[in-house]
Amino acid sequence: MDNFAQVLLLLALAIAVVVTFQRLHIPTSLGYLLVGVMLGPHTMGPIVSMPELGVLADFGIVFLMFTIGLDFSLPQLYALRHQILGLGSGQVAFTTLLVGLVVWLAGIPAAGAFVFGAVFAQSSTTIIASLLREQGEENRRHGRLGLAMSVFQDVTAVPFLVIIPVLGMSVGASVLAGMLGWAIAKAALAFALLFFAGRWLLRPLFHLIAEQRSFEMFTLAVLLVALLAAWTTNSLGLSLAFGGFIAGMMLGETEFRHQVASSISPFRDVLLGLFFVGIGMRFNPAAIPSIWYWTVLGALLILSSKTLLVAAMVRLIGVHGRVAWRTGLLLSVGGEFGLALVAIAMDFGVIDMRLGQIAITSVLLSMIAGAILIRFNVAIADWLVGPERDPTPDSLEIPESPQRQVVIGGYGRFGHAVATLLQSSNISFVAIDTDPNRVAKGRADGHAVWFGDISDPVLLSSIHVERASLIVLAIDELAPSFSAISYLRRACPQVPVIVRAPDLETGERLLAAGAARVYPETVEASLQLGATALQMLNVSADEIDRVVQGVRNWGYRPVAETDHSNR
Repeated sequence: MDNFAQVLLLLALAIAVVVTFQRLHIPTSLGYLLVGVMLGPHTMGPIVSMPELGVLADFGIVFLMFTIGLDFSLPQLYALRHQILGLGSGQVAFTTLLVGLVVWLAGIPAAGAFVFGAVFAQSSTTIIASLLREQGEENRRHGRLGLAMSVFQDVTAVPFLVIIPVLGMSVGASVLAGMLGWAIAKAALAFALLFFAGRWLLRPLFHLIAEQRSFEMFTLAVLLVALLAAWTTNSLGLSLAFGGFIAGMMLGETEFRHQVASSISPFRDVLLGLFFVGIGMRFNPAAIPSIWYWTVLGALLILSSKTLLVAAMVRLIGVHGRVAWRTGLLLSVGGEFGLALVAIAMDFGVIDMRLGQIAITSVLLSMIAGAILIRFNVAIADWLVGPERDPTPDSLEIPESPQRQVVIGGYGRFGHAVATLLQSSNISFVAIDTDPNRVAKGRADGHAVWFGDISDPVLLSSIHVERASLIVLAIDELAPSFSAISYLRRACPQVPVIVRAPDLETGERLLAAGAARVYPETVEASLQLGATALQMLNVSADEIDRVVQGVRNWGYRPVAETDHSNR
């Protein structure tokens, strides 16, 4: 089969399997793994064997870590330095140590035992988040705590990207310790180089590119920065993914963060899918009969170690036992990033094919069993805790911030005026604009203004538009307004959208598209003029407000009829 036919077969099978998994609410990463198994050399049927795809797939982890870096910039890590930082890093460290010790006592070499500990310490944020959302538990105490710890695991996995490649060296313990120290020193050097380069170069670079108003160029710049950072760390003998993470952290501190995340998302998703396809191709179902008992024990070790450790750690910070157990059950599930660490360890010769098969199968089993534990976490916690009741029941949701969040699309004179009014009323907001000069001016004024396209669904998702209390579209162009309204009506119909329109006819079209309120610019100017005239004629302010609001509530019909009569 030629390369073109192999690509077509891979795409067709990936679409069929992933769509099926999505309809069944199964994580798509498992779908890609299944595609890899089906097209791999260890199963019957067609085989896809293209080294070029493997090279591309390696960049899936680069872009994944780049995205994680965007979400965990230095200020955010500093803000999380207390509870979540301690719990997240502690969970990974203790699980790695405990699992590594158990596996080492079982006869696996120390380097391989470390890899098993690191792999088993990871949890699937995708599975946790999707099940919590389905069960309505994402805003409850155990849900928010468990999800935060799961997300933070991705950051604590960064040192493994530095250490695991070094463990593949066949050297003595003293030499290995020296090499690890040298690797950590090089990691610190790479971080310093990219940090200062990012601080002094990235913001001016992206500001210059954003001024061209070309999202194509913006996307190319994002790819260049991510890959250049990966090449830098790789040149220092470190992993590609480590450079991607640092580049993401640097860009996460700029006003371009959300648009960067939107630009990189398609590349990340496709290449990460290829990466998991590659992992699936390594999986040999025929090997399971000879290792099934090790994989079952491995899955049990993943589930039990994380459940017990997390429950104990959460209990130690003063959280009630019921919440602690439910949090531990959430994090018991294995994680996709653990599979990525297995692949890296196999590539660098830290573990052989047989151990890799055991690790991969153990993680997959734990993902299935862990999903069941999450599904029944209430019943399991009741059985474990007994009749004891939480003085602050975990069935109650944690109160959200009392501040309301408003999303403003466009930061021209209208958007700036809305932002100023909201700020004076102590109402939080975030504004999005495609003009970097407006963004810079808004941030200089102390407003939360970000560069980006308000009609971009990925960007709207990244700012969690579904949590907003109100959306104000104050942009000049009509096409982005209609696109944004169309997406918002599908994604979060509960959030009202008010829109600025150039005239009455366009306003009617925007209302038909789904806007809650529309304010035609020309008609509003007429109303303001009329209100000023009434004020000069000594009409009371209450009467003026009643008349003007009455015209608005009547859909501007009196003004519209007058406008038509004058034509």
